[in-house]
Amino acid sequence: MDSTTSLNVTTEDALDLRPQTFQGKFDVKDFVGAFSEKLIAQSKADPGPFDPKPFIRTFEAAVDRLIALRKDIQAKTEQMEKSVRVAEREYSKKLSDLNRGFEAVGASFTSMEAKMSEVGRTAGRIGEQLESVHLQRQRAQAAYDLIDYYTQFSRDDTSRIDSLKKEGKEGRRQVAVLLRRLATLAKEIDLPTADKTRENIDRYCEKFEKDMLYLFDRCYRKGDPKMMHHCAQTLLDFNGGASCVQVYVNQHDFFINRVRKNVESGDTTLWRLLADPDTISPKSELSLTELLDEIRATVGQEAQIVQAVFPNPSFVMQVFLQRVFAQSIQQHMEQLLTQAGNMSDLAFLRILQLMHTQTSLLIEDLKNYDVPSATPRSPVQNIGLSRSLAGTSLAPTSGVSSTAISTILETAMEELFVPYTEGQRYLERESKNLAELYSGYLSAFTRYHEREEKLNKTKGSMLDRMMNATGTSGTSSTSKAAAAIMRFGGITSTDRYQDKLLDEQISEEDGSLNVGVAETMLKWHAEAIGRCAELSPDVHKHAFALFRALAEVIAGGYIETAINTAIARIEAVDHTKTEPSLQPLSLLCSVDLICHLWQQYVNTALLPLAASSVVIRREMVVFNNQTVSKVEGSANALMQRLIDAIVSWMATQLAKQKKTDFKPRNDDDSFARVNTDPCVACCDSLEKVGLAAKQNLSGKNLEIFLTEVGVAFHSQLLEHLRKFPVSATGGLMLAKDLKSYQDTIATFSIPALHDRFEFIRQLGNIFLVQPEILKSYITENYLGRIETALLRPYLAQRSDWGHVEKGFSDEAEEVGGRGGTKGLRDRFGMSRLSMMMKDLEGLRIGDSVHMGLPTGFAQSFSITSRAFGRGDTSAS
Repeated sequence: MDSTTSLNVTTEDALDLRPQTFQGKFDVKDFVGAFSEKLIAQSKADPGPFDPKPFIRTFEAAVDRLIALRKDIQAKTEQMEKSVRVAEREYSKKLSDLNRGFEAVGASFTSMEAKMSEVGRTAGRIGEQLESVHLQRQRAQAAYDLIDYYTQFSRDDTSRIDSLKKEGKEGRRQVAVLLRRLATLAKEIDLPTADKTRENIDRYCEKFEKDMLYLFDRCYRKGDPKMMHHCAQTLLDFNGGASCVQVYVNQHDFFINRVRKNVESGDTTLWRLLADPDTISPKSELSLTELLDEIRATVGQEAQIVQAVFPNPSFVMQVFLQRVFAQSIQQHMEQLLTQAGNMSDLAFLRILQLMHTQTSLLIEDLKNYDVPSATPRSPVQNIGLSRSLAGTSLAPTSGVSSTAISTILETAMEELFVPYTEGQRYLERESKNLAELYSGYLSAFTRYHEREEKLNKTKGSMLDRMMNATGTSGTSSTSKAAAAIMRFGGITSTDRYQDKLLDEQISEEDGSLNVGVAETMLKWHAEAIGRCAELSPDVHKHAFALFRALAEVIAGGYIETAINTAIARIEAVDHTKTEPSLQPLSLLCSVDLICHLWQQYVNTALLPLAASSVVIRREMVVFNNQTVSKVEGSANALMQRLIDAIVSWMATQLAKQKKTDFKPRNDDDSFARVNTDPCVACCDSLEKVGLAAKQNLSGKNLEIFLTEVGVAFHSQLLEHLRKFPVSATGGLMLAKDLKSYQDTIATFSIPALHDRFEFIRQLGNIFLVQPEILKSYITENYLGRIETALLRPYLAQRSDWGHVEKGFSDEAEEVGGRGGTKGLRDRFGMSRLSMMMKDLEGLRIGDSVHMGLPTGFAQSFSITSRAFGRGDTSAS
């Protein structure tokens, strides 16, 4: 028993078996290891075998102790749970008591709030009644004072109102309101003594206004903004404050100290080059820049002063800006335009555009100085008869919104330029300017062609034709402009002036078309269109009108004039005697280039301006297409005349062919020649034509021109071969000539001509083949596709045809017997070449040379061969 007790004591000492041991972090392994550590050490120290009994006893004692400890803790837990339940019941009871107390307090507050609301409504009704009574009292007092002051004025007694005026700022403002009301009252009263009283009131009002204006001016000179504000507010209450604003604006140093300067004194370079159309339009002018910079600085300062001084700053800024535009800007603008107008219309328009551009920039800058438009209410306006007098002319202007500064500026801008842009004024000036520029620039060109026309003795006057061409213009202003342009610098029909022009020395270069001249005219027109886009109120209409003027100058006055002169030159020469000049081809090249440049300008610069109007755009496209078609028609006429001249010259050369050229004597001289003289002359001419055409034409124009010349010459050769007898030796000469013709035409590089001249060459070989193989030869290759009847006129020129003809006749009869005409046609079937030969059989020199082409050459020449169209037809 003692040993057990000793063991238990030892265990309790080794292990701290109290509730605190198991609180916090608890590890079973550490707990077991703690009270086993000594036993393990003792077991290791004992030399004998392992004895488990100490371990068993120790663990049994620990378990017993832990069981007892658990019972104690469980008992304490049950006791604490009972205490918690009791405390919860007491807490719930206390919460119920508190809720009942809060409900009682809420009900009390609700009752009190209802009573307070009833009291507030009662107080509000009482306040409204008191206010009504107060207003009535004020009105009665104001009426009494007004009648009292009126009575004093009727007795010419102003002592009371003088005393009120001396009471300082508030007194003066009350006097202003009283005088305004007295003036209104005096106009309404109709008594015998009313006139005298009205005179006294008006006289006093006038004196009061002068005194306030004098005080305002004196404070303005002293730089006292507070007193200036007082005077402005007082005069606003008195009569709207317009007189105060006028004094402020009229006395401003900007309008008093500005001296009018000579516009040419500061910018001599600009004025020297202003009228030169080849210089760039100016972007600034020294005196104008100085004025606008001064206006920007002045308005920036005044915007601050006006807001500090005047109760209606927006109205004051409106008056100030109107004065700036009406006096400073407008006067300077008139001075600039007058000076420029004395130089030329171009100088006038450039200055007008410069003014518009610079003024627009000024307005955008001034819009940043917009000020509030509301006017503060005067404190003295709430008394007395303010409501009854609100509808009169002298009613207070408080609370009335002024027009926005931005709107005033835009209106001023419009009024500034309306005298120069309204109606047709701008268009007439712009058209007149273009007329002057073009007339001076093309004067030498026109005089040259005028002289050429007289020399060529063509019917009708060139200028008459040009005037008739311009008579179809749509608008009256454009017709006048075109007429002025067509007069080219005032050329009249008087003989003396015409003689003077003809006596002048004019070179050939002056009368030729020049792409540089067209570029210059387009550049001048582009500048005019730029001004139109900025200045014109109807951009699309005015752009169309200027486009008409440009088209009539370039197409009618420049291109067609040169073409007509070239046609007249061709017609004036007998090309049966003189070889035609190929200079018209270079003219056509210039026409093509100029029209290409012109159409690119139309598509790029003019048509976009008409985008806002579908109707105008469609009309512009139609007019452009008609103008281009007219130019093409003139170019076609020139090309046709040139082709006719070439054909006539070729016919003349072929006519020089001798009857013995292809039936020579058997001598060495005949065989020594390579080609006959007409062949050499024709080949030389064709080579010149081909070279000149390739140098000046391109695309379809080149192809159709060379095709036309080749087809015409082919027809001449067919007719030519029917006229000359050919011997066996002469056939060699003919073959050489035809080969030369074929080689020369081959240099044209026109596929349509290859078959034709191959046929000519093979046709010439019928004079070389032996009679026995002639039948087989004409049934093969190209000749096999031609009816024999068509070949007979050429076969008849063989020197041995008398012997050969009988064989052909027998064959024809044999074929006819077997199959008649149908069999013959099957053998010599109708083909494209046979039809061509039928068409060409009746061709004679001088007839139309349009054979073989799908369409007439009069519709062949096209300006559109250089990758651009006749305007944008989408609008059509």
